[in-house]
Amino acid sequence: MTETNVQLHKAKKDEQFLKRRNVCGFPEETTSPTQDSSQNRKPTDYWTIDDLVEGVNSHSLGGQLRAAKAARKLLSRQKDPPIDEIISSRLISKLVDFLAVDTCPPIQFEAAWALTNIASGTMAQTRPVVDAGAVPGFVHLISSPHPHISEQAIWALGNIAGDSSFARDIVLQHNGVTPLLSLLAVPDLSVYRATYLNITWTLSNLCRNKFPPVPLCIVQQMLPTLVRLMYHEDKAVLADICWAVSYLTDGPSDRIQAVLQIGLLSRLMQLLDANELSILTPALRTIGNIVSDSGESAQLVLDAGLLAHFPALLRHHKASIQKEATWTLSNIAAGKDKQIQEVINTGLVPLLSDHRTQKEAVWTVNNYSTGGNVQQITYLVQNNVLEPMLDFLSSKDNEFLAITLEAFANLCKQKHLGMCNICLRLEECGGLAKLEALQSHDNEMVFMGALYMLENYFSGEIEFEDIRVDPQLNPLVFRTPDN
Repeated sequence: MTETNVQLHKAKKDEQFLKRRNVCGFPEETTSPTQDSSQNRKPTDYWTIDDLVEGVNSHSLGGQLRAAKAARKLLSRQKDPPIDEIISSRLISKLVDFLAVDTCPPIQFEAAWALTNIASGTMAQTRPVVDAGAVPGFVHLISSPHPHISEQAIWALGNIAGDSSFARDIVLQHNGVTPLLSLLAVPDLSVYRATYLNITWTLSNLCRNKFPPVPLCIVQQMLPTLVRLMYHEDKAVLADICWAVSYLTDGPSDRIQAVLQIGLLSRLMQLLDANELSILTPALRTIGNIVSDSGESAQLVLDAGLLAHFPALLRHHKASIQKEATWTLSNIAAGKDKQIQEVINTGLVPLLSDHRTQKEAVWTVNNYSTGGNVQQITYLVQNNVLEPMLDFLSSKDNEFLAITLEAFANLCKQKHLGMCNICLRLEECGGLAKLEALQSHDNEMVFMGALYMLENYFSGEIEFEDIRVDPQLNPLVFRTPDN
């Protein structure tokens, strides 16, 4: 097995919606700006794709408006909206043209809504909207004097930004951030709640994706507003902003440093006590991202009082929070023995054995056993981490198996330091039989890990010296039994 590398891994799941489709009914039929007896008078609920093609190519604005409305209704169906059919019929470019018709706000609105729902689809469905030039049209409409049109344009940009880093960057290149931040600069946001909820969600999507990450100049442009909104009383706004910050910190170190320098750490600590999962999850994710950046960043977080929150987080009623907390702890354990000592002093090691966080716990043990000193590793073993880890050797997850074997190897290599003999403990608990069985595993990484363990730690006679923790002394003071 190769030399253990400290693992600073990132959480993969994301619990915020990337895209949203508008399926609400508009309360009134949009009034046609003209009357044209030649236009299609069929109720717009029953238009076919052919009717749409004919309507958008009408020479009358009224006919075009009815077609845009019919397209919006088709695309707002709860089940199987005909997104691909609309794309194939080359209707998108006409809908994008309608965004620029400032003399007819109703057609701008209908086109914006239809395009929003197309952009709520897959990446392949969103790309034609971007390629047709919709983004500058939507950015223009953010400043529309009609709030419902502005709101719909913001929604569309949120869907586009959430699609991919390519689409997000198109929005950024057309200066989509500036008008959004201007709308959030009003003194009383509660007057426009529906609109600013769309804005904060769109901003969070503009912070998504790290390949490539958001340009640092844009991050610095957004951060003052994000900081202000981190103290907002509206829980939905706060959740969006927390997700935005979590995305920004899931990337290069300079983004993490920008978040630290603007002073968000103390607020993030407060939010670790939030009752709402929609707030707690991204706040904890952000802390985990910061901790994974460097030992210096991790120490800043520890100095801010992070570990005081962890007994509650590791016992949280939601397994997802336990996993996030244990993942964060694994990155702290990847630091210096001083940071590992802080984990011990806070009484967190005994909490690592919960079966719901087994994968994250193995990462913690692996990192802890790489950077910890002999007394710290002895304390780890004395808190019964070996027995639960043996159960993990029956896992069907090959990567998890390999990490578990690596953690055991890290622990076993410490036997020459005069601590309790881990190898004998493993053998007594049935670990040797499990390692032998893994020699026939069909995954090379797994069977090589098992072979490494057997050849290096179980090939000779084992001597056992029992060293135990004296409960009357400091947890890191050990003594051998009297003869």
